[in-house]
Amino acid sequence: MALEARAPVELWASVISLPFLRQVPKGDGQPVLVFPGLLAGDSTTLLLRAFLKQLGYVPFGWKQGINIGPRHGVLAGCKERIEEIHSEYGRKISLVGWSLGGLYAREMAKLMPGMVRQVITLGSPFAGNPQATHAWRIFEYFSGHSARDPNLLERLRTAPPVPTTSIYSKTDGVVAWQCSVQAPAKQSENIEVSASHLGLGMNPLALFALADRLAQQQDAWKPFSRAGLRGMFYSEPGF
Repeated sequence: MALEARAPVELWASVISLPFLRQVPKGDGQPVLVFPGLLAGDSTTLLLRAFLKQLGYVPFGWKQGINIGPRHGVLAGCKERIEEIHSEYGRKISLVGWSLGGLYAREMAKLMPGMVRQVITLGSPFAGNPQATHAWRIFEYFSGHSARDPNLLERLRTAPPVPTTSIYSKTDGVVAWQCSVQAPAKQSENIEVSASHLGLGMNPLALFALADRLAQQQDAWKPFSRAGLRGMFYSEPGF
């Protein structure tokens, strides 16, 4: 948990890196729905959404209040939110989820694949042992749901039927990195960065990877490239 003290440093690193981050591929106006983490709301994703807006995307908060798990009405509210945005813009939506928010993003993509362009998660615990995270007791207390339901865990491990990227850190002080690694497949990948859990949404390496993934042409998804200078900052997946 002491590793999480890096989060303010990561914020300043992103500020310093803004000239560099402005050079990443620009957006094409696609809508992006951002889901916050456990015990967090839309205010915690303001900087992330501001970054996406600056790149040319149309970011949205989830508008479901504080995320304390799948309480009554939240899943239906997420579904309605996606339907509203899809109807307004007439195009598929990219879903970005931070921590627990990534589980919502993945599950919504499974329920509504025809409206989702891709899913990108940041330190989301969809695999492995939920007790390997420092937040599972908090989740159970506030949500009233068990984090150890084998049927639920099996469902969460299954990747959505759309391009899916998991951005994770082996120095995550909240979620064990093994819980954020999905089996590589034709449309599923993992990108490792050096970051804290609380800083993933403002870490320059995570932001660059996020922007790179969002900038891909629809229906022309390719795995993240580590060629050239990128290889200095992004290691090849090795589990």
